[in-house]
Amino acid sequence: MVLNRPHGLMAVKSLPSPAQQFIQDVSADLRDLTEFYSISFSPTSLTRKLDYIKDRRAELDKIDFDQLDQEGQIDWLLIRGFLKRQGRQLHAASEKVKELHHLLDSWAPSLIQICEDRQRVLPVDGQTVAGQLSRAQVEIRSLCESIKAGKTTAKTTKEKLAAERAAQAVTELQHHMQEWFEFYNGYDPLLSWWIAEPWKELPTCMSAYADLIREKLVGIEDKDEIIGQPVGRQALLDELEAEVIAYTPEELIEIAEREYAWCEKEMIRASEKLGFKDWHDGLEHVKTTYVAPGEQPLMIRALAEEAMAYVKKHDMITTPTIANECWRTTMMSPARQKVNPFFLGGERIIVSYPKTEQSHEDKLMSMRGNNPAFSRSTVFHELIPGHHLQFYYLDRWRPYRTLFMTPFWTEGWAFYWEFILWDRGFPGQVSQKYATNEAENRIGMLFWRMHRCARIVFSLKFHLGEMTPRECVDYLVQKVGHERATAEGEVRRSFNGEYSPLYQAGYMLGALQLYQLRKELVGTSGAGWSEKAFHDRVMREGVMPIELLRALLSGERLKRQRSPCWRFYQPR
Repeated sequence: MVLNRPHGLMAVKSLPSPAQQFIQDVSADLRDLTEFYSISFSPTSLTRKLDYIKDRRAELDKIDFDQLDQEGQIDWLLIRGFLKRQGRQLHAASEKVKELHHLLDSWAPSLIQICEDRQRVLPVDGQTVAGQLSRAQVEIRSLCESIKAGKTTAKTTKEKLAAERAAQAVTELQHHMQEWFEFYNGYDPLLSWWIAEPWKELPTCMSAYADLIREKLVGIEDKDEIIGQPVGRQALLDELEAEVIAYTPEELIEIAEREYAWCEKEMIRASEKLGFKDWHDGLEHVKTTYVAPGEQPLMIRALAEEAMAYVKKHDMITTPTIANECWRTTMMSPARQKVNPFFLGGERIIVSYPKTEQSHEDKLMSMRGNNPAFSRSTVFHELIPGHHLQFYYLDRWRPYRTLFMTPFWTEGWAFYWEFILWDRGFPGQVSQKYATNEAENRIGMLFWRMHRCARIVFSLKFHLGEMTPRECVDYLVQKVGHERATAEGEVRRSFNGEYSPLYQAGYMLGALQLYQLRKELVGTSGAGWSEKAFHDRVMREGVMPIELLRALLSGERLKRQRSPCWRFYQPR
């Protein structure tokens, strides 16, 4: 039975350009490869993907770049950069797997092979598999004894992080083995008979091994401890090239420090308006303006409606009815607040505020860190005109470019609006009952701007090996005025492996890029575009590094061997 077969004429009418089709093929192929070769650390999986990337790079080179229109040339440059980066990351992943050999190699390869044979539905011999399951348990127990006796250790940060990856690999493989067991058990009577006893203890054995690695080798009995592995300067340079950023890490730190100095001057001015000589005291005052428990969602709604009404009134961007109508609100769990102490957003806004079960100290830190003046910026950053509107457009305009997701575009766009609304005097233009004091609202906006400056400094210095996670926490507390718990959540989120090394730098730097691009294109001082036309075009072109967006919007004549060249930062 064939479902949703496309109409032939419709398919012909909507044929994409060669570069767009190439991107769509790569995106779908990588999704299928990842789903089929599903054990992330398997040599088979890594090798197959590397071979695929190599083949597609060769095919891309056969496309005649000069015969493509400008949109097609942008797509060609985007996919070229993507494939290069993917190849580099897969090579790095293969090298990292080698660091796990002493904890995995004596038993894991046979279980990986069992899972991969099942994926291919190859013939299986029950007696052979039963022996493999039994031997794996013997090896795992032997490794456990070695760890308990202190013969297998992890002393350096690098070794501890490798041990954590090994524990994650054990847990991942345990899930795959469970799927394997459920696929055959009871459906293959002979296999079920052979593996009945060998299987019985294997999941428990693997789970206990992962726990022991974390306890004895990683040494993180305190779940609140923060660990992370610096990637080094060369890896940062590689990532900057992939993001089409023509600056070194050191230059970006200097930019952040310049921006921070401006923020500090403005913070002093706003604090003086409230009667405080020290801006830390002004910030402390703002933190005490939090709303009562249970009232936070109502405040969020009021702030969201204010922001939506503002951009509509001033005709700043097209905000379709569905985008305005269909956003949802959910609450952040106490556990997630340890990693995400502030709001998250997109299709919905996820509110950080205390739950009954949290400690008194944690409740106060959450309330102080999510006060109305802070939240006013957070809400329009996460909803409209920020991430929610952004994701609305991503689903409808050039969705194939989501393959090139970058924080410089996603986070840069949301933070860019904080620049624009500051310039327009938004802190003093109030139409709701929660954040009503202009000076307090300025402090709220400046807190986030200082925060984004600090993100560049601490994340890049960490990856350069110049700061430890604990020093990063102290830096946020001292330089930005964070609550210690929210600072710890920020640093933990930055280094837990979920984000790229440049992710935290992408907010401020992406915003600065868009801000400069706006100057070049909007109004009489630029190319004469209207503000709305600029914002709509940015959204409708989809995700890409901002320098390539600039090349597209400005009509730059593109070359096949184009390299990062835009020095976008203009000192104040």
